[in-house]
Amino acid sequence: MTLDPVLARIDENLDAATARLLDLLRIPSISTDPAYKADCDRAADWLVEDLKSIGFEASKRPTPGHPMVVAHSDGDGPHILFYGHYDVQPVDPLDLWDNDPFDPQIQDTAKGKVIRGRGSSDDKGQLMTFVEACRSWKEIHGTLPANITIFFEGEEESGSPSLTPFMRDNAEELTAEIALICDTGLYGEHTPAIITQLRGLLGEELTITGPNKDLHSGMYGGLAMNPARVLAKIIASLHDEDGRITVPNFYDGVPELSNELAAAWDDLKFDEKDFLGAVGLSLPAGEKGRRPLEMIWSRPTCEVNGMTSGYTGDGFKTVLPSKASAKISFRLVGTQDPLKIREDFRKLVSAMVPADCTVTFKDHGAGPAGQMSTEDPAFAKARSALTDEFEKTAAYVGCGGSIPIAGYFKTILGMDAMLIGFGKDDDQIHSPNEKYDLSSFHKGTRSWARILHNLTK
Repeated sequence: MTLDPVLARIDENLDAATARLLDLLRIPSISTDPAYKADCDRAADWLVEDLKSIGFEASKRPTPGHPMVVAHSDGDGPHILFYGHYDVQPVDPLDLWDNDPFDPQIQDTAKGKVIRGRGSSDDKGQLMTFVEACRSWKEIHGTLPANITIFFEGEEESGSPSLTPFMRDNAEELTAEIALICDTGLYGEHTPAIITQLRGLLGEELTITGPNKDLHSGMYGGLAMNPARVLAKIIASLHDEDGRITVPNFYDGVPELSNELAAAWDDLKFDEKDFLGAVGLSLPAGEKGRRPLEMIWSRPTCEVNGMTSGYTGDGFKTVLPSKASAKISFRLVGTQDPLKIREDFRKLVSAMVPADCTVTFKDHGAGPAGQMSTEDPAFAKARSALTDEFEKTAAYVGCGGSIPIAGYFKTILGMDAMLIGFGKDDDQIHSPNEKYDLSSFHKGTRSWARILHNLTK
């Protein structure tokens, strides 16, 4: 089947495709808030009907949480699975949005037209690039160039509690030769990228409790133990002077960056001053002696995501707090074992808590790092397709974030995954005024058409 007519049809269909995306964006499918359960159902129904309209055998599958959408379309080529998620993040703080987050708009900016609205980039706009590529293939050729399964999740933004049980229960139906995931972005403004490694994630919350109530700091200060002081000491101890993490055995399974990968990343000409400058910073703060890209792509981290204790309202209140809490996340690489790190972290913290205090822990998920082998010929074919579309050599890159689904495809279904996305660093995902460049939507759709063509040659 020829490619050029498909690309031409994608160009012709851009306005209609954009209108369909805007319809989907109007559905407030916030998975973490029970008030939006019906809207998550409605988004799943919308996708089922849209996939049926282009010839997929599609259905909404119930789970204990929000439903999955699974669809199949037969073709002559290899079996490919495509994954995306239709749920979105909450919109708070609402007053920082320029418009209603669920009344999406096409806006002109200095860099071109953008689609503004919650979910435009993460992940509704991205998943619809693949759907629209399939639509144009079907309109031109009457069939797809591959046997395609589509798998859309409705709980990605709320921890995916139903995902792994569903995958295990439906493993035979979902297993394909390779999985495609569209939940990532370009490298910089214009360079297409294929993610080859992802950091894992471990989330921990600890609460130190001392006195049985908040105390007057004038009457008790100096004699009574202050949980906030205990917590501060624990947090300060988690890194040494060189930025290394002090949890025992933490670096077990952490690989050194290969010379080949180091050279490839150096060729990307990453500018840490620009990267940090965009968020009002200037000085790298990670492990000493490590490359900037190495620190955010292939080195593990320990970060404090939030702390609460005592009086935090306006004005001043002289209390000695009863409790002090912190949320701490670890990004993991290589073969680091998140459950072993959790055990060692809790032992370290517990040993530092004085006798007059207690500590409790709450876990917030644990997932290992993911490493994709580029030896699979599919990677070279996809890279060639992306290079042809963007007229810039596609880069193999790492990702500092965590996308557990890629690892689940390997551990549960036994197949590799390619992570290819078209978002940009300034898309403001998870933040007010989220956007997706219209060019990202257009070129993303064309890219998937090219990738499907190359994978089935």
